[in-house]
Amino acid sequence: MKYLRYATLCFSMVCNFRRSGEYGQKQNQVKSFQTEDGDIIDCVDFYQQPAFDHPLLKNHIIQMKPSSIPSDLNANPSEPDQLFQNWHKCGQCPEATIPIRRQQGNHRPRDLYHFKQRRARLNHSLDSAGDDLSEHEYATAYLGGNFHGAHATINVWQPTVSNNGEVSIGQIWVVAGPDDKVNTMEAGWRVDYDQKSKLFVYWTSDGYQSTGCHNLECPGFVQTNKKVALGSPIGGVSSYNSKQTNIGITIYKNNGNWWLKVNDQPVGYWPSSLFTYLANSATELTWGGEIYNSKIGGVHTKTQMGSGHFPSEGYGKASYFRNLQYVDLNDIFRDVEAGELGTDATKPSCYNINLQSDTSGGSGTNFYFGGPGYSDKCPK
Repeated sequence: MKYLRYATLCFSMVCNFRRSGEYGQKQNQVKSFQTEDGDIIDCVDFYQQPAFDHPLLKNHIIQMKPSSIPSDLNANPSEPDQLFQNWHKCGQCPEATIPIRRQQGNHRPRDLYHFKQRRARLNHSLDSAGDDLSEHEYATAYLGGNFHGAHATINVWQPTVSNNGEVSIGQIWVVAGPDDKVNTMEAGWRVDYDQKSKLFVYWTSDGYQSTGCHNLECPGFVQTNKKVALGSPIGGVSSYNSKQTNIGITIYKNNGNWWLKVNDQPVGYWPSSLFTYLANSATELTWGGEIYNSKIGGVHTKTQMGSGHFPSEGYGKASYFRNLQYVDLNDIFRDVEAGELGTDATKPSCYNINLQSDTSGGSGTNFYFGGPGYSDKCPK
């Protein structure tokens, strides 16, 4: 099949064969089609998805849907079957399958290492991929304690990513464990050098060393939803001083597993058996933005965070997180109080955060974040 990167005509085919997957296994590929974005979506038999190749899931009891949703979720209302990704224009996956976005060539998303509170120790250190950890920049809000989950309404943008290998994200981190063995579950949107805002998930159970991956690139995350393609572009992103697009991201524990909901859609879960420190509860929640600055030519990157505008510009111009909530150990959603949060902006002249509380306007505890990167204020 000839590859048309920006095809306007969706190309569909039925593939009644098994192909070598991207995950070192054979996948039962029921159907495939190409999208307007140039992606190829494979509809894969639910039981042949990568998760079940993980040795810790050999005798895993599958949870097809959460048994309940913690009470008092303060999410923006959305249609029960709201479809927020463009690939639906070109096809649907049959029952008993899940959509998997096929990787093109050798491209893999860059791993981002969540060391925002450990900068002093790591300013001149290298991570396992050889990156200077001081080049990971953040504008985040964080909360410590013991938790069974987190929620936020996230404003989705398509910031410019200037250099190949750089990235800009807006996400939630659910974290437990010491620095070198940290466990995390992460979800939100990210933009790579292809300049597309994509839904993603990530996890690690050993401090980003040898476990975990993005989306379904390795065994781990169990997807149950046939309407959401992890790693696929989000349609209708926000525009400056115009239409604003939000997605609700919720991670919460149910029957021992950690579920992901996007808007009203349960997408799937991370089995607790994947983790050590997150097997029971999280000890830190973080909301916000992150970029990787490769400092090409010795100057700060022009890669934008959020909308590419500073928090001070406010609604319609700056990116935001709204209705920050946590799930307590009784599985009840609680509103985060602004006074409970710490904030962290690694380079406020490049990317910043502005925390606020709206007790009457429906935004709850919220913040604007982001910035343009390289500028007169941010030369290096």
